[in-house]
Amino acid sequence: MPSIPSLGGPRALRDSKVFDRFKAYLTVEKGLSRNTVESYLLDLKGFFAYLSERGIGPIDFTKEDIASYLAFLTDKAYSTASRSRFIASLRGYCKYLIMEKLIDEDPSETLHPPKQWERLPKALDISDIKTLLETELPLRFHERDTAMLELLYSSGLRVSEIVSLKIEHINFEGGFMRVMGKGSKERVVPINQRAIEKIKRYISNLRAEVLKGKTSPYLFLSNRAEPMTRQRFWQALKEYGKAAGLTLTPHSLRHSFATHLLDGGADLRSVQKMLGHADISTTQIYTKVSADKIKKTYRQHHPRAG
Repeated sequence: MPSIPSLGGPRALRDSKVFDRFKAYLTVEKGLSRNTVESYLLDLKGFFAYLSERGIGPIDFTKEDIASYLAFLTDKAYSTASRSRFIASLRGYCKYLIMEKLIDEDPSETLHPPKQWERLPKALDISDIKTLLETELPLRFHERDTAMLELLYSSGLRVSEIVSLKIEHINFEGGFMRVMGKGSKERVVPINQRAIEKIKRYISNLRAEVLKGKTSPYLFLSNRAEPMTRQRFWQALKEYGKAAGLTLTPHSLRHSFATHLLDGGADLRSVQKMLGHADISTTQIYTKVSADKIKKTYRQHHPRAG
């Protein structure tokens, strides 16, 4: 996304201060994570750049300006998820402007996100999961990578959560861990025995070798003994997916975790807590995935389904 072009003069100073204060509001008062704040601001910067080209400041836009920008995103082939995220970011920004009495009416009030039911999470088949988790690559960090893959599927973590995981957060004897999720909200998530064994093997062998006598609270480390980045793990995930003959996304294992739990009879509230969803409606999308699978099975096997 382009940065906000400078308009010059007092208005530019006012606008930049509003943006800085909104960033502080998200971080300090709302307690959102750095990744979430960056996503909000990136969406808004694109919108503000669009407005600036038309001589409109980031406080002076109307409902018509929002509609025009959404049409622009659609023309540029932005995905439904990207447009929905922009709407969520803009709503939060407009609520802040109202709260600070910088505007009298909320131009995003009647804004509805585009329909997303057609874009359901892609879950892997259980056989594909087995193939992925058993894939071996002749890489130095194979023990680390396979431990991370096993943990993602066994516990449904976000990639950002797994790279920030600390050893002290894991209770190896109890089979659970404390996870710091979005908005700095902590939750307790179970870990299966396979993941525990792979993590222990990684800690004893590769992690100790990487540290070379140093210490680090973080579980998964790079070759520089620093915490893994999301980008580096995504690269590793693609490598293992390619070797297993699978097309993966950063959330493939998280989606599979949720879908397979519900297919196995888990209740929605429990899955919501394990995923760390603040709103159960976010978790309910997986019931649609499972319902589609049930209908497919019915059509394939019931003699009167045709």
